[in-house]
Amino acid sequence: MELRLLVTFEKVATVLSFTRAAAELAYAQSSVTAQIRSLEASLGTELFDRLGSRIRLTEAGERLLPYARQIIALADEARTAVAEAEEPAGTVTVGTMESLTSYRLPALLELFHHRYPKVRLALRPTLGDETRQALRRGTYDIGFLMEAESEHEGLESEVLTEEPLVLVAAPTHPLVGRDGLTTAELAAGQLVGPEPGCAYRDLFEAELRTAAGPDERPVFLEFGTIEATKSGVAAGLGVALLPRVTVARELAGGTLAELAWRPSFTLFTQLAWRRGKRLPAHVRLFVEQSRRLVREQSGQPAA
Repeated sequence: MELRLLVTFEKVATVLSFTRAAAELAYAQSSVTAQIRSLEASLGTELFDRLGSRIRLTEAGERLLPYARQIIALADEARTAVAEAEEPAGTVTVGTMESLTSYRLPALLELFHHRYPKVRLALRPTLGDETRQALRRGTYDIGFLMEAESEHEGLESEVLTEEPLVLVAAPTHPLVGRDGLTTAELAAGQLVGPEPGCAYRDLFEAELRTAAGPDERPVFLEFGTIEATKSGVAAGLGVALLPRVTVARELAGGTLAELAWRPSFTLFTQLAWRRGKRLPAHVRLFVEQSRRLVREQSGQPAA
């Protein structure tokens, strides 16, 4: 079995799309199809079921996938072992989330674009559990997490910084300037937030439920992005709990106001990768630069 065929198979098996795999591998779709057929012919079995415009792994494909990933990882390690002194090169597939991509990572992306042009960063927007699962499967090399826990089964993780949260409202909101604001009052009021699955949204909702009582469920006006959430809050649609880094500009400019309330939980921005995985040089470089830049942004010395 040729390594390039296994690389193509692993990519198709991960994204379950010949078209998307071709785009990510920079191949023509016909080349991807031909390589999969060649691998199937060499193994004497079909690896994918073709279901109209969709595909799925056959039982044989499911059995091959973990071996393909092991072979690819070993090949990467071999290349790293003999080429560590060369200019960093390779792809880093990164699971991340909007609050980090938009507000923590621009400096990191700019650094790699200009200083390490041979390192390609492939960002995958996913939330906590989906990111962790992708890291365990080997679909992602690195994942950014913003969670209360810092230990994750099957993963190595490193806390980069504590991520302060702030409750914000429009400057004209009646709760602005109020002292002694209670969680029960918030639970009974108008709430705005990102979609469920976001760690701080879920923890905030759990805290509100505890204060509201077992028969009450806080109602959120849900927006798909942080920018949309901020716009809804600024328009007077309710209050929202968001990472301070995402609203620093609006608080400084007076378009949003901070309320006198603090959550009982603390979140940490973290880097994670699969436990036991030897990170290639270009992935280690990404970890080192992420650590340095995020900690600099937070006013902490790099470890």
